[in-house]
Amino acid sequence: MASPNPPPVIVVGAGLAGLSAAYSALQAGAPSVRLLERAAKPGGNSIKASSGISGAPTRFQNVAKYGVDHSFWDDTVKSAGTRLHASVAEPIRTQRQGLISLLTNRSASAIDFLTDLGVDLSVVAQLGGHSKPRTHRGAGKTPPGAAIVTTLLAKLKQAEPRFELVTEAEVTQLLTEDSRVAGVEYRKGGAVQALHGPVVFTTGGFGGDTHGLLAKYRPDLGGLPSTNDPRPGTHTLLSDVGAKLVDMESVQIHPTGFVDPANAQTPIKFLAAEVLRGEGGILLHKGKRIVNELETRERVSKVIMDLLPEGEGEGEGEGGDLRQWDVQLLLDPGATEAAAGHVGFYLWKGLVQKKKVRDLDVTTRETLREYAAVVRGDKKDAFGRIAFGHWNLGAEGADIDEDAEVCVGRVTPIVHFTMGGAVFNEQAQVLASELGEPQKPIPGLWAAGEITGGIHGDNRLGGSSLLECVVFGRIAGEQAAQSALKGGA
Repeated sequence: MASPNPPPVIVVGAGLAGLSAAYSALQAGAPSVRLLERAAKPGGNSIKASSGISGAPTRFQNVAKYGVDHSFWDDTVKSAGTRLHASVAEPIRTQRQGLISLLTNRSASAIDFLTDLGVDLSVVAQLGGHSKPRTHRGAGKTPPGAAIVTTLLAKLKQAEPRFELVTEAEVTQLLTEDSRVAGVEYRKGGAVQALHGPVVFTTGGFGGDTHGLLAKYRPDLGGLPSTNDPRPGTHTLLSDVGAKLVDMESVQIHPTGFVDPANAQTPIKFLAAEVLRGEGGILLHKGKRIVNELETRERVSKVIMDLLPEGEGEGEGEGGDLRQWDVQLLLDPGATEAAAGHVGFYLWKGLVQKKKVRDLDVTTRETLREYAAVVRGDKKDAFGRIAFGHWNLGAEGADIDEDAEVCVGRVTPIVHFTMGGAVFNEQAQVLASELGEPQKPIPGLWAAGEITGGIHGDNRLGGSSLLECVVFGRIAGEQAAQSALKGGA
């Protein structure tokens, strides 16, 4: 029975998980939603996402060419690695597999949900670790993260005054009553305020918490640049009310962050979106390919990091404590056109440059001829690559047009995503029990997005971060709305 004076649903964090939760809560009948964001603007890391959102089987996939896509679950399990190995205790494995099943089984409906809101997701590419093209983005120049976030924000603003976004609001603790979470305390403008209601926690990971949680769980990653803004992780707010954390040492290194020629030493890097490799781009070290560019992020990063970092063994390094490598990302005209929305931005920022083939060094030109032969099917790729996106340089024969323009930029591995976080279940409830133990949900508390753990294991597939935000954010918002309608009980 609905309460006569139901409390608001409180969502902490205005990235895609928080926006999805807020929208879902309103759709489920929540009387009001208060969205608290510690930054000056909403969007979080989600608004930066550039490769897309994965889903299968969807209306946009080329069934005639690739068949119906039923392998998303298999690819995700394979990517999870040792944390889903047969030697892992069955209760733990079962709980992880349940989360993966929910993520992948609801991926198509997540794509439909966003498309029906007006987001263009009609372009589909194959990213590393995926066996088929299933990562969706729009055909225009707006990156998918920005397109999704701005669309959801616009929809939420239409729900005002039931919806309220409060920025620069730093949540300092979760309030509890009778062993349940009953609200939050937050600081804004120097004043501390309390807000009561069921709570959905969507504050993201700790990849930017260089001297805090990252240093605690992965001190070996010191000196690596990152795609994340420098900010403290918020996991202790959850553990303070009994939440268990899992996989905290599982941190994803993305193999390609751009090294800006004008400011090589900045520790915050722009991501060289995985779609650049998915559409045909290749990675070169001293003019030669070094890996199947569509392997998992974990594998590609390891190959690069097994090389000597820039400067080591070659005299003076670049200076400072930053660790980075000298690898080139090269796109031919076909890949450049297919990823034009991304490439245009990177060109404008000076992160990639256009060069004629004739102006490349001898080794690189020879590598392009060898790769073109692979793309044509004249020989197999020594690294096992079988999907080449829209690469077309040399596709018609052995000769390569020396006047053709390619795009080249320097890239290096970067801290990108944290797979660890709060243990939670398929209802998005935060648990006070370890993974694999009998579940002990913390009443009044749900979570979604990068703050949670247990889904991705050793490695996250590209496009699955936005996906988990939508899938579990929608569940969390609906569950919290039901709680609010019962008076928060």
